[in-house]
Amino acid sequence: MLASSRREFLGASFAGLAASGFLWADEPVAKDSAKTPEDPAFQPSTLFLTWQRDPTTTMTVQWVGTAGETSDAKISYATLRNDHWQTLQSSAKPYPTTDFKVFRAELTGLTPGTDYRFRIGKHSPTYRFRTMPAKATNPIPFISGGDCGVNVHTVANNIQAARHDPMFAIIGGDLGYDNGRSVDVSLAFLRNYSKHMIGRDGRLIPMVTCIGNHEVDGGYAKPRAQAPFFYALFDGLFRDTGYATLDFGDYLSLVLLDTGHTSPIGADQADWLEKTLKARADHPHVMVVNHVPAYPSFRSSEGTESKEGTGEGNRKHWVPLFQKYRVPVVLEHHDHTFKRTKPLLDGVAHGNGVLYLGDGSWGRLRRPHTPEELAYLAVTSKDYHLSLHRIQGEERFHLAMDEFGRVMDVCRTGQRKSGMVHVRG
Repeated sequence: MLASSRREFLGASFAGLAASGFLWADEPVAKDSAKTPEDPAFQPSTLFLTWQRDPTTTMTVQWVGTAGETSDAKISYATLRNDHWQTLQSSAKPYPTTDFKVFRAELTGLTPGTDYRFRIGKHSPTYRFRTMPAKATNPIPFISGGDCGVNVHTVANNIQAARHDPMFAIIGGDLGYDNGRSVDVSLAFLRNYSKHMIGRDGRLIPMVTCIGNHEVDGGYAKPRAQAPFFYALFDGLFRDTGYATLDFGDYLSLVLLDTGHTSPIGADQADWLEKTLKARADHPHVMVVNHVPAYPSFRSSEGTESKEGTGEGNRKHWVPLFQKYRVPVVLEHHDHTFKRTKPLLDGVAHGNGVLYLGDGSWGRLRRPHTPEELAYLAVTSKDYHLSLHRIQGEERFHLAMDEFGRVMDVCRTGQRKSGMVHVRG
């Protein structure tokens, strides 16, 4: 499942990754301006893109602002190749506990794999985005990470991420560390993302998320109302629960889970997870994203009489399903390190097992355990990092990079074979 050695992978794959711009790219270019003396350009500092459904034919434009800050909140959009502009009125709803509003417009009926431009009102800058392709005929690069915060390391990793021109970025919980209470922190996170997550051609990089404990006032086992800023922004995808699936054509499914923050790990979520994975058993790329890791690299997985170990609920309710339905990669966070496990079956190394990757150090850091201390670990590091993923055919390439652009680790995962090993369930 993994490349037999780092040298083998580098020799076989790095040239292709570099040639495609996956590893190195120019600085992002500035957004175009359309300012006039009579009506200054409206340029919201919290503007970002996300998806509520099909990334091949839709795009959701969002920002947080105040009512009346612009006289025209309509979104006008067109492809780069024609001047046939369409217009859609954005909606406005409260940003909870504040006087701010969330402005949102979901653009639909778009053409897959196409570059678009849009503006807000008549005199905003012109922004760009690209829809995801309908088929994965070309390599698909994207970024993942978690535990961001709003510090200088977060910004450095934002800049590194944008240099690699990903098609989107996955943030696996603990975005700004607002704890469901600090509007200033929630907005600072959005401003950092909006300013720096711009591709080398000026294309805005969409954000995909799942919930973490620092989105929630109280962290765990709380109602949705205790995560007011997260759900105000992402309730288009997470409509009723803290878990959802985002399907990219027939080539990629992101299964986004809630590690007990506003939805229990077991019961309904576990039932939903089994149905979701079973329905996608033949998809070439199914990747799970969650916050608290099943196989931690800093915290202890061992519980006590009064307290569960980290990831115990995941290992009980989810890991058997990952194994049963042959999930190749699970992206985990929360521990503020870099980690890659060995491919695991029931926590033991096995060549046909599940890879657990990540552990969330976009902007927060701790010293991890070593592989000598925890047998399920393959590599760990105390570095701020991002993971760069590349889907190519039936293979996935995974590259960990620190905030300075240094390559920390590379591996490769392919399709895993069912029926070769006994798994629970």
